[in-house]
Amino acid sequence: MWIADNWTDYEVIDTSCGEKLERWGKYILLRPDPQVIWNTPKHTKEWNQLNGHYHRSAKGGGEWEFFHLPDEWSIKYRDLTFHLKPFSFKHTGLFPEQAVNWDWFSQIIKESARPGKTLKVLNLFAYTGGATLAAAKAGASVTHVDASKGMVTWAKENAAASGLSDAPIRWLVDDCVKFVEREIRRGNTYNGIIMDPPSYGRGPKGEIWKIEDSIYPFIEQTCRLLTKDSLFFLINSYTTGLQPAVLTYMLNTALVPKLGGQAVSSEIGLPVSSNGLILPCGASGRWTPLSN
Repeated sequence: MWIADNWTDYEVIDTSCGEKLERWGKYILLRPDPQVIWNTPKHTKEWNQLNGHYHRSAKGGGEWEFFHLPDEWSIKYRDLTFHLKPFSFKHTGLFPEQAVNWDWFSQIIKESARPGKTLKVLNLFAYTGGATLAAAKAGASVTHVDASKGMVTWAKENAAASGLSDAPIRWLVDDCVKFVEREIRRGNTYNGIIMDPPSYGRGPKGEIWKIEDSIYPFIEQTCRLLTKDSLFFLINSYTTGLQPAVLTYMLNTALVPKLGGQAVSSEIGLPVSSNGLILPCGASGRWTPLSN
């Protein structure tokens, strides 16, 4: 498992009864987590010091209950700053487990930098820009694509807070599938590609995305945008049916015959500070031309 264990402003404190107890900066949140199927004793004091609790509804969805929690606050990861705010579907605007991938591709970008050479990275389904900011901070020129105007605006705010307002980032509100199709026609290429596809979603004009039906042909299409000297391809999955072995299989069949290299996949996770165990948080698949 790849573990995001370099945080100081975030931690999973404990898990029990279908929920995870987290510290986001100085605020304590309690949110549902489908992986937490155990009912263990709640010994840590933070169970009684909540600033926010997302209550899941038996009918689907849910709602927040707040206790002295500001509308918005910030946390840092290394040199990056992220604005947080609780919103629908229990989210805060950041997936901390992805930091393990930020570190991975940031190192590749830094090691591949050459004077006068621009490294281009494409970030699809880019959300609030965690991966975009990490790649830009490492020295890449990034194209950030998401179908939600609100998420792209949020990502720009995170970039400004991280001192990246003038970084070479192209911000696009667009349907990712249609954008890739246009980029292929234009003949544009990238040194690295990141994609974080949702299980289900709609584009800005109502285009339906269902990951089980769409993801493999989309990977096949998107890998056509990689340069011959490409650096990496990263795909993330929070969908139960897309286990690490499935991600490896897709990358091996879509990328390796055309570009060589190798694909590896793993669960990603976050350490739980109260007991030293690891909370699984989805999976990631990584392709590189060599071992990275």
